Amino acid sequence: MPPSAKVKTKAVFLDRDGTINKEIHHLRDVKQLRILPGAAHAIKQINRLGFLVIILTNQSVIGHGLSTEKKVDHIHAVLRGRLRRNGANIDAIYYCPHHPKAKLKKYRMYCSCRKPGIALIQEAAKTLKIDLKKSFMVGDKTGDILAGKRAKLKTILVQTGYAGKDNVHDVTPDFIAKNLAAAVKIISSAP
Repeated sequence: MPPSAKVKTKAVFLDRDGTINKEIHHLRDVKQLRILPGAAHAIKQINRLGFLVIILTNQSVIGHGLSTEKKVDHIHAVLRGRLRRNGANIDAIYYCPHHPKAKLKKYRMYCSCRKPGIALIQEAAKTLKIDLKKSFMVGDKTGDILAGKRAKLKTILVQTGYAGKDNVHDVTPDFIAKNLAAAVKIISSAP
């Protein structure tokens, strides 16, 4: 291999609310954060399989004025810390603060970083040198699955949180799993 060639890695992109932690509509306070049973162990297993673990989440609580970027960053720091205490590592967190009907004008927009847009996936792939064809998107909403499909990721719908019953997008996942632990079994056996 030439010295300039870069080896690409594989990743599992995880939705946050309803996939890793309990679905709370507009989670805006760290006191509301509850990691789902088995989620930390599942992420630890993903780490052991050699995948990067990247959280990809829409955070319109910022655009709606219900929280701030600083508070969301604090929630993410606490989430990472709790997972780390259980041996689970999050390699990166990407979030979109925008919403087309945001209360705060600077966040009111249609953007390509809000799932099902794929700008954050593309940014992560470029920054972290991810091979998207060897990677997965795991989430509980149809927007997660559509984003994964658009980015050419293998998609897994978990039956926690919304369990795909948000009925926003007409999309079929590649796999359906009871929860994140069951998704890891799919990931570990996928070619």
